[in-house]
Amino acid sequence: MKVSEVMTKNPEVINAGENVLSAAKRLADKDIGALPVEKDDRLIGILTDRDIVVRLIAGQRDPAGTQVEDIISPLVKYCFEDEDVSHVASNMDQLLVRRLPVVDRRKRLVGILSIEDIRPRRRSAAPSLG
Repeated sequence: MKVSEVMTKNPEVINAGENVLSAAKRLADKDIGALPVEKDDRLIGILTDRDIVVRLIAGQRDPAGTQVEDIISPLVKYCFEDEDVSHVASNMDQLLVRRLPVVDRRKRLVGILSIEDIRPRRRSAAPSLG
């Protein structure tokens, strides 16, 4: 199975120059944990709720005065839409990441892949009382 078959297409993105407060509001409004970050129409990283906690709050920075690009990891990790899902899942395990931006072969953002897309959560069965 290919990544394009299970990824979330047309993900919400954020501009690198936006402030972290507006990013946090978008994460909350959309009930998501990450936003791909673009600058000059190029993917430069991904902002996660963990980035906000570790790099902004713990660093005692002002969310309204801090730009998104100031708290994201400088290394962009991604996968291609035509890659095999099992290969990408293995890479995600090795990288210890829960989400990856998905790009086409021109390296344009086309989606986002989460571990939940690969291994959907099972509904928990009701405990047996007998």
